[in-house]
Amino acid sequence: MLAVHFGAGNIGRGFIGSLLSQSGYDVVFVDVNDKVVQALQQRGQYEVIIAGETTETQVVRHVSALHSQHQRNEIIDQIARADLVTTAVGPNVLPFISQTIAEGLQKRITVCSQPVHVIACENMIGGSEHLKKYVWEHLSEQEQTSLKDKCAFLNCAVDRIVPNQSHDDPLTVVVEPFFEWVIETKEVIGDIPHIIGAHFVDDLQPYIERKLFTVNTGHAIVAYLGYRKKYETIHQAMADGDILSDVTNALRESGRVLVHQYGWNEAEHQAYIEKIVQRFVNPSMTDEVTRVARSPIRKLGPNDRLIRPAMKYYECFGEVPTSLAKGIAALLLFDYEGDAEAVQLQQTIKESGVEGALETYAKLPSDHPLAVEIKKQMLYM
Repeated sequence: MLAVHFGAGNIGRGFIGSLLSQSGYDVVFVDVNDKVVQALQQRGQYEVIIAGETTETQVVRHVSALHSQHQRNEIIDQIARADLVTTAVGPNVLPFISQTIAEGLQKRITVCSQPVHVIACENMIGGSEHLKKYVWEHLSEQEQTSLKDKCAFLNCAVDRIVPNQSHDDPLTVVVEPFFEWVIETKEVIGDIPHIIGAHFVDDLQPYIERKLFTVNTGHAIVAYLGYRKKYETIHQAMADGDILSDVTNALRESGRVLVHQYGWNEAEHQAYIEKIVQRFVNPSMTDEVTRVARSPIRKLGPNDRLIRPAMKYYECFGEVPTSLAKGIAALLLFDYEGDAEAVQLQQTIKESGVEGALETYAKLPSDHPLAVEIKKQMLYM
């Protein structure tokens, strides 16, 4: 079996590529990093260090790499005969790889009759749907029709903490023991792809929201509160009892929404929250506060990790979630000059006030009780 994976970064190597290799695929990474691509080409393997209470080293074999700028024709050839195409490049990069994927699928029409599944393993809702939209823009109606029964884009939710890191070996990557890769089966053509460790479900939405409202919500709030207290790492921030309490309370609020919406067992979801909090305090997985907090405008979006659970809480229970509001307030105070979105956000606040920023980016009216509570929380920071 052959898998073409776009993105040979830490998530690509430490999570997706590792599972695909374990599942029996020959994995061809596609990336722009000369050093990483050359090392993969020369060695055909790398190490993944799983750091928990104990440390385990896995050797990932049967891998190679192609340079996305210099080996375009080879990439197209590989896509034309692949069983699986996956990505871990970041949501903003999907449009830039879509033409190469489209050209691979164009060639596939004439050279391969077997179906191929495309899975965008990105930290976003409906990543594969977005990628399909970009790919389809490069295909004619006739080509789209020809691919209808040969190519399927499967949405998924991915979860594994892989912090920024540096090693003498450019291929070595450290990951946490916990991971979750949930793939929706609605669009599957033929057999479900064989991926060890992946969980296949009929409806992805509950899993997406569970991850978004717990992992992403909690991680963001730790980062923004930690930044206010001048902590450098997530681990340092989580050692602060007040921040730990605020994060735990915020996840109880978002968890209350999930339990209400999906009819889940409250005790089981609380156990999931506690597991997530323990992941944040894992000293082997510490990450820079400014990296986790980056892109505050995107994270302030109406359907993202902070505003969405807070609004759902108000809609479901008629109350303002004070801990989530505190996390949003901390986001609005994130003024890190090394982040372009943070600079833009502060400029918007300077010109239009907090109300203007919330209306512009969160689509939250200035007189909404949540907006009032967010402003109130900002006064105490």
